Amino acid sequence: MSIIKEFQEFAVKGNVVDMAVGIIIGAAFGNIVNSMVNDIVMPPIGYLIGGVDFSNLQIVLKEAVGATPAVAIKYGLFINKVINFIVVAFSMFLVIKGMNHLNQSAAAIKMKERK
Repeated sequence: MSIIKEFQEFAVKGNVVDMAVGIIIGAAFGNIVNSMVNDIVMPPIGYLIGGVDFSNLQIVLKEAVGATPAVAIKYGLFINKVINFIVVAFSMFLVIKGMNHLNQSAAAIKMKERK
């Protein structure tokens, strides 16, 4: 079997196409989650703790000098990324839990039909 034919068979298998669709939807979902965290979740949290903008929280190690930018540990951005991760992980948990429930329901219906 030639390598081109082998690759063609691999590329058109359902799993590869499903994976590609999942990656594209996942990237779009990531943008939505980023916007939700940065534009909806973090502003009220910042307001509740005294008007803090998390994206600006940082520890400056060395001030900017001329054209040289400051050296800083941007822990506020890290907090945003951690919250993004938690939202994505929880969302995926809910999606998988829902899919498992649907699969169990479908299996139960098939069992009833067999009896």
